[in-house]
Amino acid sequence: MKRQVSMEEISDGKLYTLNDMVKAGCGDCKGCSACCQGMGNSIILDPLDVHRITVHLEKGFEQLLEEEKIELQVVDGIILPNLMMCGKEERCAFLNAEGRCAIHAFRPGICRLFPLGRLYEEGSFRYFLQIHECKNQNRTKVKVRKWIDTPEAGRYEQFIIDWHNFLADIQERLAKETDQAEVKRTNMLILQRFFVTAFEPESDFYRQFNERITGMED
Repeated sequence: MKRQVSMEEISDGKLYTLNDMVKAGCGDCKGCSACCQGMGNSIILDPLDVHRITVHLEKGFEQLLEEEKIELQVVDGIILPNLMMCGKEERCAFLNAEGRCAIHAFRPGICRLFPLGRLYEEGSFRYFLQIHECKNQNRTKVKVRKWIDTPEAGRYEQFIIDWHNFLADIQERLAKETDQAEVKRTNMLILQRFFVTAFEPESDFYRQFNERITGMED
């Protein structure tokens, strides 16, 4: 999802890499769950997010849709899943009664990042600190690599780049497409290939993802 804002408005003016220290530590949130409420449809899920959630919960993608844990929306012309907000307070569907994340160990990438964001440029990206998002005013410094808490961080970053570039290419193509049947066919193919059809949990996710994305390009 593209944000039409300037970096000066939302960040501390710095860009970070995996090995940089950033003031993002929040002391385990100490009971705060503000960032898990009222987020609308902004917590967009990528194929790895869905893979992690479905494997750990032992539930399929379509079951999560039926249980209203996730929903589908159109993002810049492409149908993608996002975490669902529920009730009057618009709480994340995975937030428990104590205000804690029930899927914290396998939470989505956007949740791992917060309050960091990604700035994509020149075929890659760097991280930035969103200074107005987290309500905790006494954050501590932590290494970005530790904060995002993702195994094989280098491979993960390459996956993020590949997925971002893939979606950008599809968005550009669909924006020029006048045949709505083709737009629908492409969207259904993306959903089926990257979300509905489960990745084999015993095999390397990134290898499987690369095979599927290469298949889309053929």
